[in-house]
Amino acid sequence: MFKLIKTEGNARRGEFITPHGTVQTPAFMNVATCGAIKGGLSAFDLKDIHCQVQLCNTYHLHLRPGNAVVKQMGGLHKFTRWDGPILTDSGGFQVFSLSKLRKIEEEGVYFASHIDGHRIFMGPEQSMQIQSDLASTIAMAFDECIENPAQYDYTKKSCDRTYRWLVRCKKEIDRLNSLDTTINKKQMLFGINQGSTFADLRIEHMKKIAELGLDGYAIGGLAVGETADEMYETICAVEPYMPKDKIRYLMGVGTPVNILESVKRGVDLFDCVMPSRNARHGHIFTINGIRNMFNAKYEIDDRPLDEECNCPVCKNFSRAYIHHLYKSNEMLGMRLGVMHNLYFYNTLLERIRDALDNNGFEAFYKKYVNTLGNRI
Repeated sequence: MFKLIKTEGNARRGEFITPHGTVQTPAFMNVATCGAIKGGLSAFDLKDIHCQVQLCNTYHLHLRPGNAVVKQMGGLHKFTRWDGPILTDSGGFQVFSLSKLRKIEEEGVYFASHIDGHRIFMGPEQSMQIQSDLASTIAMAFDECIENPAQYDYTKKSCDRTYRWLVRCKKEIDRLNSLDTTINKKQMLFGINQGSTFADLRIEHMKKIAELGLDGYAIGGLAVGETADEMYETICAVEPYMPKDKIRYLMGVGTPVNILESVKRGVDLFDCVMPSRNARHGHIFTINGIRNMFNAKYEIDDRPLDEECNCPVCKNFSRAYIHHLYKSNEMLGMRLGVMHNLYFYNTLLERIRDALDNNGFEAFYKKYVNTLGNRI
């Protein structure tokens, strides 16, 4: 399922073969939480911006429109019209983000819906059942994401529980994949490594979950309060214990610099709401750094957002026009910004893959690591 083509240092160039197509890695997954990219992009737009994988959220789709509705409509692929791989987050991140609305027990987590307050229960079996109904390509195991900094004793107990939940997830997805009524009988399962920033807990947990022979492995619980250096140190601690022949996913990360640094440390797969969220507020990513399109200097600037970019936005619209759209609070401004930023992220990973193909990753890294995060 994962073919490692070559390495340069710890950086890896590979192919991830799924029932819905092959993903060239390293790769960025475009976040469509409720089945759509916030900013007005459809599945057909994603083709134009070089997207390989769409990511949707189990918890949010369970609430609206409901996983039973999505299953009745033929699963997420038919529902959204995206025909490539889809990864569904398990709902575990909501254990972190909805901390004031939940209670964690051994059997699972009790939530109060953030929409109307009604009571919800989700455990490993329920998460797998919902994701099976959604018929995603990849299901994520149900876990607990802990805010950093965390207490050591609680983190250890949480890791142990997350492992027990993972065992239950594997058993349940195997059962669901065997049913005649299941849409995607080849649904994959990724396990999630936890342990906050405690290297010994991370390593112990990674060793245990690696023994389960899953389809891929994620590093979770980062970009939730720790420093960038602590995140990089954690990746370096865990990486030697991650199976070399399985794809590696760093959840919820991050900035272009974060991605470049993490590829250097052996990560294959990324996702983050940052490109779309920042675009909706006028922050545009370019190869030379970040532009704030509300700045007055763009009022009569007829150049594209990024003169090195070949996206549909940069080929057709000026900075002046997009500045005007943002200042006028026009929805088109947000749509064009999101389209550009996601194209930039997807093609940044293409450039990284090209560099790896040509034994030039280290040179690429040195050229851009200090410029991608600049404020222009």
